[in-house]
Amino acid sequence: MDYRDPLTERIIGSAIEVHRSLGPGLLEKVYRKGLCVEFDFNQIKFEYQRHVPVFHRGVIVGDFYPDFIVEGEVVVEVKCTSAHEPYFDAQTLSYLRITKAKKALLLNFGRPVMKDGVKRYVL
Repeated sequence: MDYRDPLTERIIGSAIEVHRSLGPGLLEKVYRKGLCVEFDFNQIKFEYQRHVPVFHRGVIVGDFYPDFIVEGEVVVEVKCTSAHEPYFDAQTLSYLRITKAKKALLLNFGRPVMKDGVKRYVL
């Protein structure tokens, strides 16, 4: 199954542009800010670190701040590591469930080539 769609392709294109400009090895917050600039430039609507409460039996048991929720549809999580950790998958899938979004992207800016740092998730 091909999970590509125009919105996630635009998000990935923005990430590639940020990575091309800044290169690998910086802090995650630098890439998050770079994505804010690139999303604005490309007129991609996004929410940056929006507060999302986590409930258990109707009681708030925690708080979550996804890096981005793009166009109300796609959760985007930013990492900057040399390797993909299994924890990233569990975290991103939990974020999908909590936000009720159907798609997510994990963007790992620590890879030498950005396309090798992109992972798609679809529920």
